[in-house]
Amino acid sequence: MSEDEAVVDRIADAPAAPAQSSCDAGWIDDQTRRVLATGDVAALRAALVTATAERRRAECLVSIQSEVTQSTLDLLVRVPNLDAFFRAQLATLAEQGESQAAGIWLIDDDKQCCDFWMGHLFGEVFDANTLGPTLFPRLAMAQFLYEYKAGWDRTMVFPYDDTRLPSIVGDFNRDKQLMFTVVSPLILGGKTLGWITLCVADEPAGGSWWRIALVEAMARHVALAWHKSRLHDQMRAEERRKGILEERNRLARDIHDNLAQGFGAILMQLQAAQREGKDLPPSVARSIDIAVDMARTHMVEARRSVGALRPIVSSDEDLTRAIRRVADLVQKSTDVPIALEVDELPRFGDGVEREVLGIAQEALTNAARHARAGRITVRASTVRSIGLRLSIADDGRGVPRERSAAGFGMAIMQERADRIGASLTIVTAPRNGTEVVLAWEPSQLPTQIHGFN
Repeated sequence: MSEDEAVVDRIADAPAAPAQSSCDAGWIDDQTRRVLATGDVAALRAALVTATAERRRAECLVSIQSEVTQSTLDLLVRVPNLDAFFRAQLATLAEQGESQAAGIWLIDDDKQCCDFWMGHLFGEVFDANTLGPTLFPRLAMAQFLYEYKAGWDRTMVFPYDDTRLPSIVGDFNRDKQLMFTVVSPLILGGKTLGWITLCVADEPAGGSWWRIALVEAMARHVALAWHKSRLHDQMRAEERRKGILEERNRLARDIHDNLAQGFGAILMQLQAAQREGKDLPPSVARSIDIAVDMARTHMVEARRSVGALRPIVSSDEDLTRAIRRVADLVQKSTDVPIALEVDELPRFGDGVEREVLGIAQEALTNAARHARAGRITVRASTVRSIGLRLSIADDGRGVPRERSAAGFGMAIMQERADRIGASLTIVTAPRNGTEVVLAWEPSQLPTQIHGFN
């Protein structure tokens, strides 16, 4: 028996490998065992070479995953913020991928598009603000990534002359000697957040499977870091919102408990003095009358301030009742009649209802205090069962054409409308009154102000 035949016999006696562990040490896979059955030493050598190459590839993939994970954890501990984290990740990807360029592209769900966010190009890190439009055709590449649906769920490799790429991108890559581009989607929870790209100058003899593995591993970590960052930003925004609401409620309580009740007590004392001071000199009586009017006015203003700080619809109060409540509150401070034509409205969510009620209160208060109107009309109705139309109209003197003369009321209402993506239209004409119209649907619409001579 020859030496090669003895080797074949020893390998043949080894136990068979489980289907899921064909690369584990001490096991022989089924393909190699089939070659053994033929007794062909040359075929056996070729099978062993193939098995060894596959094993080394598997070990390389494991090593890549481990190194990327360790690098990510180290960066999360060392870097101060998200921007620095992604800059370091891109630099690491470019270095380990032996590449000249790497980039991150993010999807904007609101605008239904994709754009370049950050990249590592020829040793320098750029973002959307510093990467000029002539340096890299980012808009064309972004549009391609967003519209090429096959790349939303799998990694793709594009040569520079790939006809699927926009010609301007292919020309740029050829000029910069970026021969291949690896594109991997940033997927988390089944949702594509964007893409990570890696551009290289040549294709190694052994292929770029290890680069693909590197980009895919990096993509998973980038997607998770980006998602966590967005959640953190949302939590911080919510905490700020809660803090603002708590402060507004504190101010409202202070004004109600101190100023409003204080003015009420002063008014009671002055009214008592009025009733008992019939023999007072006319000048003193007139001063008391003025003081009574001032105390009553400031008490009303204090109550208005409380209402402005807390225009919130409670859980047991729908928007229809809230609008009626605000109108009744304003009616107590003015002699101008306020007519209500308010339908039964569905719930639109606390955030939307809060801003709608704030706009209604601001418009009503402005009409009552500044319009010199004979009548104010409030109308509210649904739009296609999913939206809202609110109108506050008066027959007064109109709003000054100069924005500076119009005060802060318009700006406040516009800010509230912008926060919920509503359309705010203010139609006004001298001596013909003013109408504030709010139209809200689940979409973003512009704010308009129309004036007529």
